[in-house]
Amino acid sequence: MAQVLKFAEAQRDAPEVTAPRGRGRPRDEEAKERILAAALEAVEELGFSTASIDAIADRAGASKATIYRWWPNKAALLIEALRDEVAHEVPFPSTGDLHEDIRLQLRNFIRLLTGRRGRLFKAFISAAQNDDEVAMAFRSVWIAPRRLEAKRVLEGHLHTGQLPEDADLDLILDMLYGPLYFRLLAGHAGLCDKVADSIASVALRGISPRLSVTDG
Repeated sequence: MAQVLKFAEAQRDAPEVTAPRGRGRPRDEEAKERILAAALEAVEELGFSTASIDAIADRAGASKATIYRWWPNKAALLIEALRDEVAHEVPFPSTGDLHEDIRLQLRNFIRLLTGRRGRLFKAFISAAQNDDEVAMAFRSVWIAPRRLEAKRVLEGHLHTGQLPEDADLDLILDMLYGPLYFRLLAGHAGLCDKVADSIASVALRGISPRLSVTDG
């Protein structure tokens, strides 16, 4: 657990390394991208528990030592691989309209959960319930940076007055994402755009009832 915490702090505080300029990308960057891509391929083909560092290193044409130089364990590597891909596909919207930002983000997240990466995402959450290493990696590598991105957008709405000054941003995020995680794990009801729109509207009425809300 301490190893993962140190890893998260190192990622946050580490200075940017500037590689010598030349043709193409720096060698380290290329190797890291190969490893992240190989990690996703391995976990999709073999499953979370079976995909090993050895298998990932073999696919990426990299050594285990290179992998452990960047990630403390398999869970951190696999979750970062998913996070980096999702970051490009599902950035938190910033349209200038609070309700639209929330509605679009929930729709985007549902598309992730119901798409080809959804099974992998659910595997991470399930594994985190019984494995402290996976839980710590999931919180530090996935949840923390994703919530930080979302809070930055919500802070913009604080400045424009669309959110009350005393709004608890962490609680708002829990209220928005909680129903989606619950439906994903419990399986008692489906996930679709209509659900995203309803959550956005109900949440916004509770957060800022003076604002007019219409379902999109």
